[in-house]
Amino acid sequence: MPERFPVQIEGRDLELSNLDKLMYPAAGFTKGEVVDYYTRVAPVLLPHLRGRALTRIRYPNGVDGAHFFEKNAPGGTPSWVRLETLPVPGSTKARETIDFVVVDELATLVWVANLASLELHTPQWRIGEHPDLMVVDLDPGAPAGLQECCAVAMLMRDRLGEDGLSAYPKTSGKKGMQLCVPISGMQDSEAVSGYAKRVAEELSARVPGSITAKMARAIRPGKVFIDWSQNAAAKTTVAPYSLRALAEPTASTPLTWEEVAAMALGDEPARQFGAAEVLERVDAYGDLLEDLLRPGPALP
Repeated sequence: MPERFPVQIEGRDLELSNLDKLMYPAAGFTKGEVVDYYTRVAPVLLPHLRGRALTRIRYPNGVDGAHFFEKNAPGGTPSWVRLETLPVPGSTKARETIDFVVVDELATLVWVANLASLELHTPQWRIGEHPDLMVVDLDPGAPAGLQECCAVAMLMRDRLGEDGLSAYPKTSGKKGMQLCVPISGMQDSEAVSGYAKRVAEELSARVPGSITAKMARAIRPGKVFIDWSQNAAAKTTVAPYSLRALAEPTASTPLTWEEVAAMALGDEPARQFGAAEVLERVDAYGDLLEDLLRPGPALP
C-alpha cells in the first residue's frame, strides 16, 4: 500500500497516509481501520459533532506512544475545514483565542482521523449558544466499576425525571459512563453546573456509602464519583461513538436503559464495547442518542 494517496470525499480533496501503521498494537488495529471506523460511524456521530468546537487527543505512534491534546487547528489544515476563533480564558499556553476545528462534514472527520486523532471531545454547547446538554459523568473508584455506575445511573435517571428531565446513558469507553440530558439552551454553564452539583450532592447524601460528589481522590475508592463539573464552559466530554485510547479499540457507546438495568443487576456483564460491536449496534438500533439533537426543558 502506498504511504500516501489522495482521496476525494463529497467533493473535498485530501490525502491519507500511513494506513498500515498500528494504532492499537495489542489488537492489531491499524490507522486504516481507525479511518474506516470513523467513516462508517459518521452518519450517527456527525450530528453530535456539528457546531461544536472539537478537542482531539492525537496518538501519532499509536496508543503505546506519546499523545497530545490539540484544540488549535494544526499547520497544513485544508482551506475547506471549518475553523472558529474562540476565546480561551486561562489557557495553559497563554493564548487569548484558539482557532478550533469544527467537524460538520464527513471529509473533515476523515481528515481528523487521518491525523491519528483517536479521541474526539466536545463541550456541552454549540458555538455562539448556551449549553444544550447537561452531562453527568459517573467515575468509579476501584473496586467499584461499571456495574456500580449503572446502579447510580438509574438513581440519577429517576431523580432527574422528578424534575421533568430525560437522561440518556452511554459508556465512556474507558471505565465509567455518562448520562446526557438535553436541556433548553437558555441557561449559562454556571447555572447548569450548579444544578448538576445540587443533584449530585443530594444523591451522595442519600447513599453516602456508594456515591460521592466530592473531587478528592482519597474518598473515592469503592464509590462512584458523580462529576458535575463537566458542565463548566471550558470542559469537554468524550463524544458519543468516539474511540478511546486503551489496549483495545473501545468506543463511547450509547446504551438502552434495559441494558443499564441488566448490567446493574448483574444479569449482563457490565463492560465496554469495541469498535466492531458499536457498528453492529448502530445497524441494529440506529442512534440511541438521537433525542439529544432536540432541545429539552429548562432546568428547574
